[in-house]
Amino acid sequence: MAELLNVQGLSAGYGEAVVLHEVSLSIDPGQTLALLGRNGTGKTTLINTLAGATQQHAGSILLGGQVLHKLPSHERAAAGIGWVPQERNIFKSLTVHENLTAVARPQRAGRASSPWTPARVYELFPRLAERKSNLGTQLSGGEQQMLALGRALVLNPTLLLLDEPCEGLAPIIVQELLRAIRRITREEGLSAIIVEQHPQAILAISDTAAVLDHGTVVYAGSARSLQEQPELLDKLLGVAR
Repeated sequence: MAELLNVQGLSAGYGEAVVLHEVSLSIDPGQTLALLGRNGTGKTTLINTLAGATQQHAGSILLGGQVLHKLPSHERAAAGIGWVPQERNIFKSLTVHENLTAVARPQRAGRASSPWTPARVYELFPRLAERKSNLGTQLSGGEQQMLALGRALVLNPTLLLLDEPCEGLAPIIVQELLRAIRRITREEGLSAIIVEQHPQAILAISDTAAVLDHGTVVYAGSARSLQEQPELLDKLLGVAR
């Protein structure tokens, strides 16, 4: 099976400050990768670099064989990257429905699953259906996160990038989001890279895992294997027992 995402020797950061050092990883079609690490280890920088929002100094990024590292962020979105940054970046002056319809794209050829439309997003998140006429400023933090995820989905991407989607949200909303992410990835088969501070929850719905430390990959392998070795996971994340 051909790889969906192939990253080789990636070094990147902000201006001349290099945060990532020779990062290499890959994802097959339909796989989910849990991207873990302590705060400040480069997880968000890696997500931002894949999306085209940092200064890349070396290495290559290929999505479905297409060279991404030479493309600006809007062309990466057109190529199949669906990005949900920590800031969410919804249009707060537009309604929920306008947020979704403004960015929707048709599904790419060759995809077997049903295309993502605003109607399917409403089915995934009934809360958004109830608030489809509300402005972005009138949504709670959890609803804004649902909308940010919905906006990425209606792009009909081949790879979804989620940067701490559950950060700062109430436990009941976290569970709702995790159920939605599980459906999108496990049941719908959309490939994803997920950065999250709840490692066990994300490892449970991921196929592979990568752990960053000081901008380098210190673990790359099975998510289940890492989940079943809590002492190794704690060591990699710098958690004292």
